[in-house]
Amino acid sequence: MEVETLENVQKEEQIVEIKDIILYNDDVNTFDYVAELLIKYCNHQPLQAEQCAWIVHHNGKCQIKRGEFKDLKPICQALLDGGLSATIE
Repeated sequence: MEVETLENVQKEEQIVEIKDIILYNDDVNTFDYVAELLIKYCNHQPLQAEQCAWIVHHNGKCQIKRGEFKDLKPICQALLDGGLSATIE
């Protein structure tokens, strides 16, 4: 005789809020320097980093990275430490 055991498996759903790192324009840093930091910390490709630098220059800001806050915080801090103006929104 076979006995089946039913387990009550309760799935815990976790809601993850997605945030963006927003880079702001400044009058201090060069395009090359901004692109260098975007490549280094955000894993941008060179063309993507250059395009973001131009968007920031012309629009005053640009969304440069999206993800969970816990993943974005050290990236944003590295950009701030590098002299850029960035926030997580």
